Amino acid sequence: MRSYREELWFNTSSRRDYVNITRDVERCLDKSKIKEGLCLVNAMHITASVYINDAESGLLEDYDRWLETLAPHEPTSQYRHNRTGEDNGDAHLKRQIMGREVMVAVTGGQLDLGPWEQIFYGEFDGQRRKGVLVKIVGE
Repeated sequence: MRSYREELWFNTSSRRDYVNITRDVERCLDKSKIKEGLCLVNAMHITASVYINDAESGLLEDYDRWLETLAPHEPTSQYRHNRTGEDNGDAHLKRQIMGREVMVAVTGGQLDLGPWEQIFYGEFDGQRRKGVLVKIVGE
């Protein structure tokens, strides 16, 4: 069994953003030369997420509105976490809802994604550099 590891780095221009990273993960898979196995993609920061869904712009807006309804950024005083001097209590909750990672099967050197499925990096406290780990294992 072989393994391949690569870090992808992002610095979004806004506090919240949703970045389609499917092509980046496919490039990692191509570099790995692994044809059969598993691909783990996980956010390496506690205020960011990796998830799979449709790349439809309306859905991305729906996610953003829904998450902001569940855990609004303002007022920042509503979060105990922010008493530490932070202002990102909402981002931690949004990450918990959207998840830390995804696992995708690799078959014939391709990601085994279903119709319309794409891999996204969800940023909830952006405007600074954060990473995503891609770890591929198999033959």
